[in-house]
Amino acid sequence: MPTYRTEHDFLGEKQLSNDCYYGVQTLRAKENFDITGIPISNEPLFIKAFGYVKKAAAIANKELGVLDPKKADAIVYACDRLIKGEFVDQFISDLIQGGAGTSTNMNANEVIANVGLEHLGHKKGEYDYLHPNNDVNLSQSTNDAYPSAFRIALYLKIDAFADALEQLQKAFYNKGKELSTVLKMGRTQLQDAVPMTMGQEFNAFATTIGEDVLRLREAEKLITEVNMGATAIGTGVNAPAGYAELCVKHLAAISGIPVILAADLIEATYDTGAFVQLSGTLKRSAIKLSKICNDLRLLSSGPRCGLGEINLPPMQPGSSIMPGKVNPVIPEVVNQTCFYVIGADLTVTMAAEAGQLQLNVMEPVIGFSLFTSLEYITKACNTLREKCVVGITANAEFTKQQVMQSIGIVTQLNPIIGYEESAAIAKEALKTGKSVHDIAVKEKKLITQAKWDEIYSIDNLINPKFITQ
Repeated sequence: MPTYRTEHDFLGEKQLSNDCYYGVQTLRAKENFDITGIPISNEPLFIKAFGYVKKAAAIANKELGVLDPKKADAIVYACDRLIKGEFVDQFISDLIQGGAGTSTNMNANEVIANVGLEHLGHKKGEYDYLHPNNDVNLSQSTNDAYPSAFRIALYLKIDAFADALEQLQKAFYNKGKELSTVLKMGRTQLQDAVPMTMGQEFNAFATTIGEDVLRLREAEKLITEVNMGATAIGTGVNAPAGYAELCVKHLAAISGIPVILAADLIEATYDTGAFVQLSGTLKRSAIKLSKICNDLRLLSSGPRCGLGEINLPPMQPGSSIMPGKVNPVIPEVVNQTCFYVIGADLTVTMAAEAGQLQLNVMEPVIGFSLFTSLEYITKACNTLREKCVVGITANAEFTKQQVMQSIGIVTQLNPIIGYEESAAIAKEALKTGKSVHDIAVKEKKLITQAKWDEIYSIDNLINPKFITQ
């Protein structure tokens, strides 16, 4: 039979199962915030980050002589277990919560305290020997511990997304090399423009993704500025002299992340500008990825009655009624993921704007939005690469025929016969269905066959040179 213990806070008493490492304040949060159904345990990197933060604080407090060494060592022991990934299931607070993250901070404090108590030979809840507030939260407030842990978790998730983007960029570059000699028609405003290669098209996809990797790394640097030691509003109340600098020094060493102490702790405690910039960077990436997926769906449309330039890997039957139909499901799912990220950016924007005076209490929804956006878009990049890009093939002969039959190739004649004459050829070709070649060479005899062959050689179409009469 399960056994129970009674814990209290200033609102009263609650019974908890002795299997639980969390305490009364976490239980209240569980009861109060049934919003997303997604608990903190869904973000193990956030829990790991709290392990880093609480460990750094305990070591700093011990070195400054304000925390008993035995208690400090027990806290460090518990934090190390969190950092290893243990007790994740004990973090039950909903990711979206009132209280500016106090429930999450107390969830960490209570779990660490109870793990530490068992290490010291005591029972869970015997807080006289190791207290969640007095010891684990010593020299801290939710208002510095929560955002600092949040930033560390974001840094770790940004790394994973940047890696996924770089791998996707590499996949597009590789596909560009593979398709470097495939001639096709470029298009502007969905109309025939001038020839290019499919390799150039895919290289451009890679380039635009690479730009976002750079922007992401810039946003990542902003995330490394933390306000540990600010405590409640940035004045450092209840923290000993030198604590902020020492705590952040240990935090950087423990986590391996180059965190630095903010220059103005009052400003840093309420400012969410770094989150807005990161969210904007994610939105930028999502917009670009969605545009690429739009292109992939267009280029693969058909297969007989669309553009039909490329073939996407067939992943599943596309219809419950139309036999043989295969849909571009991978670009479609990436599109939808990008729409979510773009929408989440508005949530972050509004939550950041909603800050008041010395604190922004909306950080939990900022956290939820950024965590989910990073998680989803990272998976989307990996899915697009693994299940789509690497398996794309080109219909090279078909695209070459399209180029030579296109009216758009008349543009190459401009330097020789002039824009007006070229426009007249285009108009006649469009009206009669005749080829540009037949009108320019055979009927109007504006250029010789030899000059035509020079202008419209595969090499010149791929790498255009300025050719005159």
